[in-house]
Amino acid sequence: MSMPSLTLPPFEAGSVWLVGAGPGDPGLLTLLALHALQSADVVVYDALVDERILKLVNPKADLEYAGKRGGRPSAKQPDISKRLVAHAQAGKRVLRLKGGDPFVFGRGGEEALVLAGAGVPFRLVPGITAAIGGLAYAGVPATHRGMNSAVTFLTGHADDGDLPRDVDWEGLVKGSPLLIVYMPIGNLEGLSRRLIQAGRKADEPALLISRATTPDQNVVETTLKTCVADARTGDIQPPALFVVGPSIALHADLDWYGAILKRATKEKPS
Repeated sequence: MSMPSLTLPPFEAGSVWLVGAGPGDPGLLTLLALHALQSADVVVYDALVDERILKLVNPKADLEYAGKRGGRPSAKQPDISKRLVAHAQAGKRVLRLKGGDPFVFGRGGEEALVLAGAGVPFRLVPGITAAIGGLAYAGVPATHRGMNSAVTFLTGHADDGDLPRDVDWEGLVKGSPLLIVYMPIGNLEGLSRRLIQAGRKADEPALLISRATTPDQNVVETTLKTCVADARTGDIQPPALFVVGPSIALHADLDWYGAILKRATKEKPS
């Protein structure tokens, strides 16, 4: 696929591009991300990168899996960073491809620091992070006049797998109307309990969004009190988001992508 009307920066040999692949839908890739996919010599990609995006990679490029998934054997972060440096120092055009955005719960900052320390030139290409893309595809505005003027992104687990310890839960609950939690499933019970203890109402509406922006997207309406049981009965699987806040009320009217998926299901030959 050519883009003759655009002047895009060259992907120099011996450099690394840290690129966000977005939450899943290939149509959400940036032009710079597509340019990198078609120019790279080596693509080191994460578990959350959609297979349809990998089909856009330069056919001559080497694909290297470097996924990290909770509770499963995974690549170690220091090893991944060393691999990026080694490929670049060998004169390769190295594409580090991450789901969502590299600097939003993507550990892109850690890799960039290693590259900078090794003197390897790098470029950061932002991607649409799961919170923004996932909410848009669930018909939930991240901000909405008269409902909320602040939004907070929160990880559902720390490095050791437990809830993050550096969060002021009371301050979070009071200061941010809309909360979007990444990777919530393993700690959903503790997370909901902590939010209720900090002041959110137990019957406050919430959403669980699984596999956002893909044909397998699954959205379950729930509450803080019932989210654990609803995640189980609704078959919510990682990767997922947990959303709490007033603009969830707009989901029923603005669920444009859900309507598309329903039509596609009805049109499938039996």
